[in-house]
Amino acid sequence: MSEKNEHVKEELTPEEQEALLQKYDAESNTRKLSGGAAKLVFILLVAFSLFQLYTGYFGAYTAYIQRTIHLGFALVLIFLLFPAKKKGNKRQVSWIDYTLAGLSLIVCLYWPVFYESLVQQIGSISTVEMIIGGIAILLTLEATRRAVGLPITIIAGAALLYALLGAYMPGMLAHRGLSLNQLVNTMFFTTEGILGTPLKVSSTYIFLFLLFGAFLVKTGVGTYFNDLAISLAGRRTGGPAKVAIFSSALNGTISGSSVANTVTTGSYTIPLMKRLGYRKEFAGAVEAASSTGGQIMPPIMGAAAFLMIEFAGVPYWDIAKAALIPAILYFAGIWIMTHLEAKKTGLTGLPESEIPPKMEVLKKIHLLLPILVIIVLLFMGYSIERTALIGILSAIIVSLPLKETRITPRKFVDALTSGARTALGVAAATASAGIIVGVVTKTGLGLKLGNGIVDIAGAIAPNVNVQLLLTLFFTMIASIILGMGSPTTANYIITSTIALPAILALNDQLEFAIPVLAAHMFVFYFGIVADITPPVALAAFAASGISGGEPIRTGFNASKLAIAAFIIPYMFVLNPEMLMIGTTWWGIVWILITAFTGMIAIGAGLIGFWYKHLNKVERAISVITGLLLMYPEGNSDIIGLVLFVLMLVYQFIFKGDRGAHKQVQTEG
Repeated sequence: MSEKNEHVKEELTPEEQEALLQKYDAESNTRKLSGGAAKLVFILLVAFSLFQLYTGYFGAYTAYIQRTIHLGFALVLIFLLFPAKKKGNKRQVSWIDYTLAGLSLIVCLYWPVFYESLVQQIGSISTVEMIIGGIAILLTLEATRRAVGLPITIIAGAALLYALLGAYMPGMLAHRGLSLNQLVNTMFFTTEGILGTPLKVSSTYIFLFLLFGAFLVKTGVGTYFNDLAISLAGRRTGGPAKVAIFSSALNGTISGSSVANTVTTGSYTIPLMKRLGYRKEFAGAVEAASSTGGQIMPPIMGAAAFLMIEFAGVPYWDIAKAALIPAILYFAGIWIMTHLEAKKTGLTGLPESEIPPKMEVLKKIHLLLPILVIIVLLFMGYSIERTALIGILSAIIVSLPLKETRITPRKFVDALTSGARTALGVAAATASAGIIVGVVTKTGLGLKLGNGIVDIAGAIAPNVNVQLLLTLFFTMIASIILGMGSPTTANYIITSTIALPAILALNDQLEFAIPVLAAHMFVFYFGIVADITPPVALAAFAASGISGGEPIRTGFNASKLAIAAFIIPYMFVLNPEMLMIGTTWWGIVWILITAFTGMIAIGAGLIGFWYKHLNKVERAISVITGLLLMYPEGNSDIIGLVLFVLMLVYQFIFKGDRGAHKQVQTEG
């Protein structure tokens, strides 16, 4: 029996979704408590959100107090909610975890209680403070291991060892080394370690936007995204795949997690795609690639964009604006390839009976207003905190007209707890990332690695332009490796700290300067696509758990669909106009036309179908045509357009071999 005709299971049950999330998403592997422990966790979660709302409205406390209270809430809740082992006891909290939660409370209250004396001391710390700081470091690492996963924990632990053992490191990696006293002091008693910039962003911007996302979800906007996507794309060629792209892009921008978005949206879209006739691996790949792309879709872009404000030193609006064209091209690439795959295999859209009535969809269109409010406020220059607070208020207001969307007092409290839960992994990741940033800053490791990559590129090719391409390639590989198995916030911090300096190190040798924002976006993109790049492709693996496809093959299919993410970053480094940096409106229009046309040609070459089946030579010519169109240079655009027109003419003249696929009635 062919896969197209086999029985396809409909949506996953909530229990099956939860099991899949716990398998691939460390942040979802929490206990299901009852009794006194459940009440304690509930109170702490609500208190955590209320503290963040209070400081968001009235202004944050001083850096040390704001960040240690934020960290304290996170550590205590992580030890109560996350078992030490993945398959540990999910029904009750062990005495060890209660002890660790108590220690977390003590060490994080140390700063607020002894603030006056701590800010007056300079340099050294006492024995008691050595113990407090040492425990804080160990608790942070253990909490990160439980709530985020091993990759970032291992990198942070290795960074600490590197700081201590610098004198014993070989070659360019050698440095003077830090004493244990200096290391502990830096990591917990300055803002250059755990309490550094990453935790600052987590304790202000990120938490409030995660809370905004939680309130938005309580309005039922996730279901509405699916209905809107089906209404707009369901009738088209290969409809379910386009529904997945559309809904995942919308959901992904507010979910903050590629894996969570893949599971929640994919439990509905993947069975639809399989029922229509898409291969298992292709169906899973469409969802994984689309959900991962949600992290680069303005205006919210998960949580990493808020870190970029501090790391790149640019306003949030500039980041969202810069991300727009690359995001459009990313999703256009997936859309084009799913359309061509559907034409190639003769797949049509969904039957009219499965398309929701237009009036039912339009009746809830007001649920999108909070996102519009966020865009307008950011454009007007409102502060991030005030924008998030108004966004939360607008989500509550727009929910009121309809009973099924209304945020009741119960839903309000649920949103507070849900937002706080989502923030736990981010807080742990940013605290451990602070360790990495602190060590890199103290030892100069980032500059050393950056210069090392540039030196390797220089040894291979003396030409500076070739060196740039090689440096970008090596940085891409480093970013993908560093991003494997890490959530969005963690992988951006790691890649921007360790891999990014290599790009900027070439600026003195180039005829043009690479903008700092372009370099940050480069490593951000490749850290993100680590979620769909084998061998560790968590979003693709989660999708394969729904589709029943082979995980690695699903990952390779997802990487192929997301080919734009592997090409566009090179383009915007070579031509920052793609990020709307130093360009005109005409320049933006021309970039969109040539790049979009290029994606059509590349998609046709990779799928092997355009208006007819393509042989190997035609596929190669098609991909080359697309690359010429996407390369940001006038002559290449002209050559690419000529080849594109010739390919189109050739397709129409010789499309008679389309054969069995003439039954396709709709265009995408």
